[in-house]
This record gives sequence, C-alpha cells and structure tokens, in this order.
Amino acid sequence: MTKDIIETGWNFDNSYARLSKSFFTSHNPTPVRSPKLVILNDPLATTLGLNVEELQSEEGVAMLAGNQIPEGASPLAQAYAGHQFGHFTMLGDGRAILIGEQITPLGERVDIQLKGSGRTPYSRGGDGRATLGPMLREYIISEAMHALGIPTTRSLAVVTTGESVIRETNLPGAILTRVASSHLRVGTFQYVAKWGTAQELQILADYTLNRHFPDIEANEGRYLSLLQEVIKRQALLITKWQLVGFIHGVMNTDNMAISGETIDYGPCAFMDIYDPATVFSSIDIQGRYAYGNQPSIAVWNLARFAETLLPLLHEDQEQAVRLAQDEISKFTELYHRNWLMGMRAKLGIFNEELEDDSLIKDLLSMMQKYRVDYTNTFLAFTFERHEDTILSGTPEFAQWHELWRARLERQAESKAFVSQLMQDSNPAVIPRNQLVEAALEAAVEQGDYSVMERLLDVLSKPYAHSPEQADYSTPPAPSSRPYRTFCGT
Repeated sequence: MTKDIIETGWNFDNSYARLSKSFFTSHNPTPVRSPKLVILNDPLATTLGLNVEELQSEEGVAMLAGNQIPEGASPLAQAYAGHQFGHFTMLGDGRAILIGEQITPLGERVDIQLKGSGRTPYSRGGDGRATLGPMLREYIISEAMHALGIPTTRSLAVVTTGESVIRETNLPGAILTRVASSHLRVGTFQYVAKWGTAQELQILADYTLNRHFPDIEANEGRYLSLLQEVIKRQALLITKWQLVGFIHGVMNTDNMAISGETIDYGPCAFMDIYDPATVFSSIDIQGRYAYGNQPSIAVWNLARFAETLLPLLHEDQEQAVRLAQDEISKFTELYHRNWLMGMRAKLGIFNEELEDDSLIKDLLSMMQKYRVDYTNTFLAFTFERHEDTILSGTPEFAQWHELWRARLERQAESKAFVSQLMQDSNPAVIPRNQLVEAALEAAVEQGDYSVMERLLDVLSKPYAHSPEQADYSTPPAPSSRPYRTFCGT
C-alpha cells in the first residue's frame, strides 16, 4: 500500500470504471497554477475515512485540486444526456471528473468528484472551470440540506486555483470536491437508451440495481422494481424539498439522481414569502421549475426515466408502456401521502383525519394571501407566538386557529409531545438568501471566510432552536427587486 493511501486514507474501488467505455471517457483533471484550500469539511472527511490533517497538507490540497491523482483513483468523465427545460440534448461531465469510488470505514461506496476541474470531451466548447462563488454556494446549501435531513450530495472541500475564470468579468477560479452515493442520473439512462445498445442498457440497469437497490431480487421483474423504487425515492425527496421551502431551480432530467439525492446546486434557493409561483433562477423565464411545480416536474422526469426502461420491462411494447404508466401514475398519491404526513408533523398532528388536507391547504392559502414568511410562520406556531405573524388578527386566521386547536385536542398525545414534534419538524434556520449572499460576498470580494463559517455552524443544527439562531432567522427586508440566482457556469 502506497504512502498517500496510508496517510490520506483514500480507499478506492472503482466499479463504474469497469463498465463499458461507452458510458464514460477516462480523463484526468487539468492541473491548476496555485491551489489553496479555503474550506474542508472535517466531520465528513472523518466519516469517509480520510485523514483531515493530511488533506490540509500540500500533497492533500494538490489531490483536491486535481494536480495529483491519488493512488487507486481512476479519473473519468461520465457521459449522459438530458432534457434541459424540456429540450433533449447530449450532455456529459463538461467540467467535472469522477476521481473514484471511496469505500468508507463502514463499507459504504461513494463517488468522489472534482467540479470545476477543467475541460473534458463533453465540455461542448466550455472552459471546464468553475468560479469561487458558485462552489461555495453549493458547499453551503448542500451541507444545510444534509443537516435538515434531506438526501443530498455533500461537499468535502473547496480549493481556489490561483487562476481567473472569465465570465462577465474575471472571477477567482475554484474546485469543489463533491461526495455522492453515485452520479447516476435519469440522463445517464437517456444517453444509453438513445445512443447505446440494448445490452448496454441492461448492463446499466443491473449496475444500478447492484449499487443502489441490492435487496431487489435478480428476477425478470427486477427492472419494474427498479422503476418503482426510484419513484418512491423521488416522491420522498420532493416532499422534503416542499416541506422546507427549497427550490432547486433547474430540475432538468440530468439533475435527477437515481439514488434519490439532491444533486447540482446551481440557481437553488429557499423561499421566504410563501408563494407556489416562486422562482429564483434567472434563466427560468417561464417558471417551469417554480416551487409549486416541482412535484409535477418530478413526474415528467420520471416518465422520461420510465421510457428508457421500456425494452427491459416487457418484450411487448404496449405491455411495457402500460406497466410504466401504471407506476408513474402512483407518484402523485405517494407524494401527497408523504406531504400530508410532513405537514401534519409541522402542525403537531400525530394521527390522520379526512379533514386534515383542507385544514392544511386553508392555512397555506392564507399564508399566500397575506404574504407571510413560510419558515417563520411555522416557527411561530411551534412556540405559540401566533401574535408574531401577519395572520394574527385576521378573521380567517381566528377561525382556522380554532379548528386547529380542536384538531390537536382530538388526539391522545400530550402538549409536550406536540411541541416536540413541531420542534423536530420546523427548522429554526434555513440558508436565508441574504445570509448566503453576505457570506459569499465576504469570501469572494474580501477573502473573509469567517462569515461563511459562522453561517455553516448555525445551519448545521437547524432543529436546535437555540438563542444564537435568532439573528439568522430574520427574513430579508422588502425590496422592489426580486431575488435572482444564477447557474454559475
């Protein structure tokens, strides 16, 4: 065993690299001039079995920058396609390199990917680089999502490159080390279904089953089971997004992970004022990926996934289509069931009653009408500070509140249990857009990472409901200019 493996802790076993070369292109990162570590996720590194001290060394930083390839790594760029805003196109890792698959001390397999690591055969004319702001944004948001209990890729480190990246202006370059259960996407299947062979499609499906769904039996119905399980995971994931007001911003099929993790944090943001039509992304002109549309877009994406599996579902095309349609049609019910359960928990409700759906929707309708803050409204309910909300004093709320209190009284759980359920279901803090922007500005413009570090610390315990979180829960001041996010490519 070589020195860098022993000291740094890399433990690679690269199963994807053993697949057909039509799925990827072996490719090394492009070295950078002067890499410098700006943030390292110590707890995640330890979980991965990596040596935190060695990762901060010159050799360790060189690996995080792509200047040095760890022993046992097998760098590659993955091929995939995707529907981007409804339009199908050939894609692939245009600025990312999968270094390898780390086997953790617990025996888990995770992808280690460098994002912003230079041109690949799939760059389509791009420079393959990334800028510091968007890489730090992904670090902040992905780690906040993890703390909120939402399945997500995670961020191990960000290094600056010592090089400028030209966008509208010259910006500091950076590379993010991303950790994922895998980078298999709906778009991966679309690529193979379009340009691969039937045998390659089956190989990809079997690989996915072995990696993410090992409990599914290897029988003739396993591909239908694969579709069912992916639908279940996406129904749960989108539910969790909706419950905390997260807006992905670019739900293209290449950004839907088969594992059920949130992936690719481009123009993402969290909703302040409750409004299903909320859109932050500067490129989503039509609101295709608005907050309220996310469940229906998930169905659309899953239908595209199901189409790729048709040759594996049944030898008869019509029967395959019927099988796929039957499963896709179940998403809405699965999602709604998950959503109702989550919303009940946010309101302290333990059991089920038929009227719960209307009780919840009436509240959301009021919240939209009076333009109240989504997160803080549920916090006010959690700690019985209803008078702190704009809703207080309105006739609609008085009537609704009476119904809600009566609903709680009809369940057996004590007031203390209700309070605990609500505290566990309603975060005290989310990555408020103005706080994220302040952290990024301090880091990028001033080289001051302390603002981001303090924000990350607060976001790491969203359900603590501690006094120091109060300063991070204030909504942004009213503005005549809507908040906008950008892909950062």
